[in-house]
Amino acid sequence: MLQITLPQEVLLPPTLLLLHLAQARLPKPVVHMDFSSPNHETVKPFARVYEWMLSSLKNLKKKITDFAVMAKKLVEEDPRRVIHSFKVALAITLVSLFYYLQPLYNGFGDSAVWAVLTVVVIFDFSVGTTLGKGLNRMMATLLAGFLGFSAHYLANLSGKIGEPILLGIFCFLVATIVTFMRFFPRLKARYDYGLMIFILTFSLVSVSSYRSDEVIKFAEQRLSTIVIGGCITMLVCLFICPVWIGADLHNLIASNIDKLGSFLEGFGGEYFKLSDGKVKGDKSFLQAYKSVLSSKGTEENLANMAAWEPGHGQFRFRHPWKQYLKIGALTRQCAYRVDALNSYLNSNIQASPEIKNNIQHACVKLSSASGKALKELSLGMKKFKRSSSANPYIEQSKAAAQQLKSAFLGDVNLSDVLLAATVASLLIDIVTCTENIAEAVHELATLANFKSADAVVAPENLDVEETASGLPLSDLNASRHDHRRQNANPISSPHEASLSASSAESIGTAKKAADSTNSKPDVTFNTPPRLIIKVTFEIRVLF
Repeated sequence: MLQITLPQEVLLPPTLLLLHLAQARLPKPVVHMDFSSPNHETVKPFARVYEWMLSSLKNLKKKITDFAVMAKKLVEEDPRRVIHSFKVALAITLVSLFYYLQPLYNGFGDSAVWAVLTVVVIFDFSVGTTLGKGLNRMMATLLAGFLGFSAHYLANLSGKIGEPILLGIFCFLVATIVTFMRFFPRLKARYDYGLMIFILTFSLVSVSSYRSDEVIKFAEQRLSTIVIGGCITMLVCLFICPVWIGADLHNLIASNIDKLGSFLEGFGGEYFKLSDGKVKGDKSFLQAYKSVLSSKGTEENLANMAAWEPGHGQFRFRHPWKQYLKIGALTRQCAYRVDALNSYLNSNIQASPEIKNNIQHACVKLSSASGKALKELSLGMKKFKRSSSANPYIEQSKAAAQQLKSAFLGDVNLSDVLLAATVASLLIDIVTCTENIAEAVHELATLANFKSADAVVAPENLDVEETASGLPLSDLNASRHDHRRQNANPISSPHEASLSASSAESIGTAKKAADSTNSKPDVTFNTPPRLIIKVTFEIRVLF
């Protein structure tokens, strides 16, 4: 309680006394904590534990969310992964019955575990890889078991002293020879897993035979369980939603060709800064080709594993898988030139505008035609058809290459045309690569018995001004336009009448040529005028 002592000499009225008390500065209260008390010592550690638990829960929630997002992404990329997981679980469950059921366990004993191990080791995502591993494992186990028993029999004839010596020599020789065989490229590509299992099985049989008298029983149980596990694995993989690795190889080659075609289609507009929607929009096509540069290992692995697959669908028995490797090699050669072209898109040093204007028409023409030819080849492969629609584009690219060569003739300064000449040289090389790819794809279509293509129809929308036969595209478009007008409206001018007469004459000539070439032509002339014009153009190309 506040007490104020005033001198007795000072006598203040009550009002002044209250004002004095209100203006008096009272000391602020100070809170004193006793840190030596037990309550303060326990509050701080509990707070830290609470914060740690809270942060741990947040991190756990974040990891679970990230895992769910990653799992969803994997499923969306390839839904076959979920089916493969169930297939592996089913195969392991079926093989485990040999260990759980007493009648089956009495027949195989503890060796039934080898069947489970076989399923886990050889079950792969695709049919080809699973069949390759399964057959390699079974054949290697059979041969190694037979040789191991033979080594035990021969070593046993030498007596107790010579038996371990001979067994050691046999193991040393077999391990040395088979390990060296694994370095052979052909053996490593298809039989590497089998050679490794051969060494393992031979060593187990030959070494264990020195201490055990039941070598034949051990080898028999091991072989039987491996065969059972391998057969169940291959049957589940083959008949339950099979994943064909040959189809993956086919789609990969077709996709790589399509990526190169997309780059070449957009290269002209990107290099010369033309107003094109594709150039202004998404430019991912400029980087998609880079996956082709490093696809050699993947293609070789897929081709080796696809050779184990039986005939299925469009892929008959003994399908020409090596031809895919040839197409892949040609595609990579083209991709290397495309990669060199890509380096000139964003280069700080560019050719002079005059030189660019001089070669712009031919370069755009060449790259566009080559890109469309590659896309047509890719589309034909995906449909398993012998496509001839790429041939006109290849002819157009050849004509553009000749124009591009002639553009550099004359008295020009070498330093001015050096960069432009490099780009032109790469584009001309790409024409040759495109032609080689087309020949390899046509050869694949012949070897694989692809379906016959439909009647070849001239492309409607070309970015070039000259067709393969040398006929200007403007004349062809004018002929088409006049025929549409002739069927829509009566002839109203002598000019239209002359065009109609010339078109009718060309149709009649084409019909006579088709009748004289084949008594049963594939093309029927009772068609709309637009299709007739296309047929006329194609017959002009052929003759």
